[in-house]
Amino acid sequence: MRIDLHTHSTASDGTDTPAELVANAAAAGLDVVALTDHDTVGGHKQAIDALPEGLTLVTGAELSCRVDGVSMHMLAYLFDPADAELERARELVRDDRVPRAREMVRKLRALDIPITWEQVARIAGDGSVGRPHVAAALVELGVVPTVSDAFTPDWLGDGGRAHAEKHEFDPFEAVRLVKAAGGVTVFAHPAAVKRGAVVPESTIAALAEAGLDGVEVDHLDHDEPTRARLRGLARELGLLTTGSSDYHGSRKPVELGACTTDPEIYGEITRRATGAFPVPGAGGAGPRQGL
Repeated sequence: MRIDLHTHSTASDGTDTPAELVANAAAAGLDVVALTDHDTVGGHKQAIDALPEGLTLVTGAELSCRVDGVSMHMLAYLFDPADAELERARELVRDDRVPRAREMVRKLRALDIPITWEQVARIAGDGSVGRPHVAAALVELGVVPTVSDAFTPDWLGDGGRAHAEKHEFDPFEAVRLVKAAGGVTVFAHPAAVKRGAVVPESTIAALAEAGLDGVEVDHLDHDEPTRARLRGLARELGLLTTGSSDYHGSRKPVELGACTTDPEIYGEITRRATGAFPVPGAGGAGPRQGL
């Protein structure tokens, strides 16, 4: 089985619609794909409605978190999307995205970058606007060559000249809320130092004590020594280890299935989840539990 547990669609900052995403996942030879848009489940229904036979969808979200001033992301799988407390918390994060993006545009214009809010809104389309859309605008303008190059102190990285803070989950609260909603939590790309500061291993240990289920180890932002170190830490803490592409369509040069999750780990994730179940493809006529 080929299992990719971290992808994005136009419901947040990917370039594939949810329907295109599942079609492309099947074409890439995946057996299981997770749709984990930022702080939203808005793409799930379209993905389920278009799910090809032979592909299983894991519903989820990538939650924006911050601890001790460091940004981090929490992958949440198979939680009940109707859970009121978790939905209220996600809504607070989503509501702050537009003011934050507008502030980044204001700061960039103060740096004599001819970016406009209309440009960012056009790039975001119907998705949940975020920093990657501002980064994509910088690529369009020729300010930086790639989206990744915008996530630096020169531009939009944490503490950068055009960075703006936003409301984010406390990761310990995120773990509590997701677990209460029957979901499973995995710390996304925990050692992606190219993106900025990362949380110390002591924080990962504290999160494990609080109920964190796993860490995303096999990710293109982790080199081999980093992956080995994370596997050792996971063994010490009793955490699951996953692998994923973090696919964003054409926005980033990463292919679906670039990194994958061991089937036994996937099986353990599904065993722990009680809020929702993986959806098997039935040629576009899959079940709609929880939607």
